[in-house]
Amino acid sequence: MSNIILHGFWRSSASYRVRIALNLKGIEHVQQNYALGKGEHKSEDFLAKNPQGLVPALEVDGDVITQSLTIIEYLDYMEENNRLLPLDPKERARVQSIAYAIACEIHPLNNLRILKYLKAELGQDQEAVNTWYRHWVGEEFTALEKKLASEPETGKFCHGDTPGFADTFLIPQIYNAQRFECDLSAYPTIMRINEECLKLDAFKDAVPENQPDAL
Repeated sequence: MSNIILHGFWRSSASYRVRIALNLKGIEHVQQNYALGKGEHKSEDFLAKNPQGLVPALEVDGDVITQSLTIIEYLDYMEENNRLLPLDPKERARVQSIAYAIACEIHPLNNLRILKYLKAELGQDQEAVNTWYRHWVGEEFTALEKKLASEPETGKFCHGDTPGFADTFLIPQIYNAQRFECDLSAYPTIMRINEECLKLDAFKDAVPENQPDAL
């Protein structure tokens, strides 16, 4: 794969997922970053690439792929080295169920657009927004903790002893939960996995504060 551009934003958890995946796969790329607070993602040039005006978007030889789930699955399909998703259907389904629990059950309720709407349109103060955020993290992390703690397929990472697809989703969500001062003490398995992941360069290099556009 060549001529790869990741269009993103340093604090976007969905962009964070893709950065981890690119690093784990060892795929060379460049970043084109947008200041979401300044509306740069709504520029004519970016909307021509992604009419949704959302990050991340992955540009590969001029073609643009959107949505972090699709991007990561695409990368895993196109580059066989360092598989993120197991080939076994049962194992693959388990890994996807963990990732989708985060991508579909937490993220849509707590993304930047929703939080801004709660404040600007519904008149909620920051404490109310934080309470909203923490509630949905707690709902899903409680279930994920039970799953990860009880299933024998869990190893050093979400699935076995090699980081993969599920970890690319879990670690950015933990980062966001910490930003919103969620109490994570009830999730020792989740936090153990987070600690293991952050020992690895692929994850450390993807941390938001380590990005060239970080404020």
